[in-house]
Amino acid sequence: MKLALYLPNFRDEVTVKELEDLTTLAEDLDFDSVWTLDRVFVPESSDRGELQYPFGMMDGLPNGLPVISRGKWFQGWPLLPWLAAKTTKLRFGMSITNTPFRGPAVLATELATIDHLSGGRLNVGVGSGWMPEEFAASSVPHLFPRRHAHVRDTLEIFKGIWENDLYEHHSEFADFELGGFGHKPLQQPLPIFFSGLKDPKRSAKRIAKYGLNGWIGIQDSPEDIKRWKAEMERELNELGRGFPDGFEMCSMIWTVITDEPLDQTANGKVTNLLAGTAQQIEDRLKAYKEAGMTMPLIWPPFRDVPTSKTMDDLKRITEEIMPKVNAS
Repeated sequence: MKLALYLPNFRDEVTVKELEDLTTLAEDLDFDSVWTLDRVFVPESSDRGELQYPFGMMDGLPNGLPVISRGKWFQGWPLLPWLAAKTTKLRFGMSITNTPFRGPAVLATELATIDHLSGGRLNVGVGSGWMPEEFAASSVPHLFPRRHAHVRDTLEIFKGIWENDLYEHHSEFADFELGGFGHKPLQQPLPIFFSGLKDPKRSAKRIAKYGLNGWIGIQDSPEDIKRWKAEMERELNELGRGFPDGFEMCSMIWTVITDEPLDQTANGKVTNLLAGTAQQIEDRLKAYKEAGMTMPLIWPPFRDVPTSKTMDDLKRITEEIMPKVNAS
């Protein structure tokens, strides 16, 4: 099982130096990849728990973000070329790029450029977004009801631009004449990951149609991973397809090693999945491996845990825990 780091660019307060230190350590520890979070806006109403929907539209979570509106965080997208320049081995991406906030053709060409800057180490994450308030702040409130269709159209445009010398597109979200878009990505094809929170059938159709390379959930238990993988596999079989070679099953999971055991009783998305003693985390990672997870995204807490503590945890997970997990 591989390890990935979900950089804490979105938290109450974070510095560039902290992100740099964490990235350097992840590379030194031979992590597979680092990922940033796509967040451009925290409404003040979130502080009062008054968002229109709960976090991620996930049952059991509050109608508020885990970071205060006056927080000092960094937007995840500009960090991608920075990561290309700061690393030499790590793969990297944003989990997940909300496509409605960006023009599909512009995004396609920017991704191709970043892939060249990194020597072919970019992962592409795509998703629809979930927060109407953020769509308004991004000047695209009209796209919220059509956000899933926008993801599909973006994937079509990616494929068209990256696979053809000249390309034209005419749809609800983009309408441009035949022309060229510069360099193709260095990787052929660019690995594309997508978020899956609600509908395995829709996810399987995207895998089959676009040859996607990975699925990324949020705070999924081993049982969730097993169910999602089985349901997507069944849908793919009905479509006469299977998972592409090397398909990654991933989830972003809040992680911290504690001195004392924590209650890990199943309680939906707020369960202490990878928060607990080293033994608890080892046991959980073994369960994830058995369920079919290939790469957890280690997600530092949003507050109250200093970066130095997270760095110590990353070392322990890599040096003490993972050898036992991979030997199981």
